[in-house]
Amino acid sequence: MSFRSGFVSIIGRPNAGKSTLLNALLGQKLAIVTHKPQTTRTRIHGVLEVPLKKKAKGEMGHPAAQVVLVDTPGIHKPDTQLDRRMMQEVHDALESRDAVLFLVDVTHRLPKATEAQKTKATGRMGMSAAEDDFALSLIKKLECPVILVLNKMDAIPKKDLLPLIAHWSALHSFADVIPISARKKEGLELLLEKVVGQLKEGQRYFPKHQLTDQPERFLVAELIREKILMLTGEEVPYATAVVIEKYEEPASSKKMKDGKLPVTKISAAIFCERTGQKAILIGKQGEMLKRIGTAARKDIEGLLGTRVFLELFVKVQEEWRSSRGFVEDLDWRRQLEQIAAKQQSEE
Repeated sequence: MSFRSGFVSIIGRPNAGKSTLLNALLGQKLAIVTHKPQTTRTRIHGVLEVPLKKKAKGEMGHPAAQVVLVDTPGIHKPDTQLDRRMMQEVHDALESRDAVLFLVDVTHRLPKATEAQKTKATGRMGMSAAEDDFALSLIKKLECPVILVLNKMDAIPKKDLLPLIAHWSALHSFADVIPISARKKEGLELLLEKVVGQLKEGQRYFPKHQLTDQPERFLVAELIREKILMLTGEEVPYATAVVIEKYEEPASSKKMKDGKLPVTKISAAIFCERTGQKAILIGKQGEMLKRIGTAARKDIEGLLGTRVFLELFVKVQEEWRSSRGFVEDLDWRRQLEQIAAKQQSEE
């Protein structure tokens, strides 16, 4: 069986479990995950090497493949410039793809109502139907195979599965329907088989052992933002952005003479929109900022394999989510270009 490869975009509404699925398929944490919607703000490429599975009794088998999984922000109608940027990330992920996984959270209950009642749906029910229609409108335009992935199946009775499949299958002609639990890693092997089956023969897009195209300094920024999301409440997490201002790697990754690991020095700015949010992020006598830094540093050390000296600063940038220039400067690809240009000018 010939080697296959391709880009597979994971899309769905906020909190459907897209990042959890990406991490589960990769077998390690790449995308940050919280219970709060709109945690993911940009496309993240996770490179998955799928080994050859030979045919066996009762099993189809599949060829070896490189699946480039593309995690995306949750599909939502944009209000701010940040929202528009996030939705542009979704559209970009749908432009360059060979297949799409449309992820649905099955715990999101379907409204049990008559047609007459549905036409008058208001409030949460009306918003839910509108969000579903908006998400479906994106995949209806696609010409590539779309696999419906029903996530969080471990959280509902099995008897609810068939009605869910019938509901969604009536809305779009999906290439396949696969029930899974990303959190419990159930149904993922079958999902991978179906994904590989949709890919064409081709060469690797990335080296065999490369996990992502995103540099470590930007993964670090995301880990810091994850801790902000987890440790602060209300509006604060959504009004924050993290920018790495200094990233000094050690000259060698080998242990020092005293047996200790080398140190990576990182300074990061946490941007918020109001002075009241800054006060919350810093906390009484700097307690909250210290908690964020301590929690982030542990994860960053695990990612980098070094000790980490982490400095955090909080800055106010009023209404930054509505500033096109500021939002675009947050894009890690643009930041890479700026870093490269700066290095070139210094040389």
